[in-house]
Amino acid sequence: MPKLTVAIAADHAGFPLKGLVCEEVAALGFDVLDLGTHGLESVDYPDFGRKCAEAVASGRAARGIVICGTGLGISMAANRNPGVRAAPCHDTVSARLSRQHNDANILALGARLIGPEVARDCVRTFLTTEFEGGRHAARVKKLGETAGLEVKV
Repeated sequence: MPKLTVAIAADHAGFPLKGLVCEEVAALGFDVLDLGTHGLESVDYPDFGRKCAEAVASGRAARGIVICGTGLGISMAANRNPGVRAAPCHDTVSARLSRQHNDANILALGARLIGPEVARDCVRTFLTTEFEGGRHAARVKKLGETAGLEVKV
């Protein structure tokens, strides 16, 4: 079975945490698609949220992780793509439930809000938790219909 690819993108505020996240994703056995940024120079988070969203929505990556200062702006940018369900998570409970109940395909982290261990725990939880389906499937399907997509759950 081929390894799944996880797209990872961050703005300058998320850049320091991105390295740790890339290492954690690789340690979990996934291929990493690093979409930048590659330094601390100021950049615009919408550009990197869009890059990750495009990679996930197109199937180039199975899941994605985006990082900015709060995880909020970059998740808003990623969610502009109708094929994306990006969830800002600041603990393992939100990471787990975003997968189980919402079939989130992008995890958004706030580098200024969480530390490295919480980030690792969120990444691990997000990438290893399956969607429960059942009563949640109809709700996720409605999210796609709102965006004009047919969602297979």
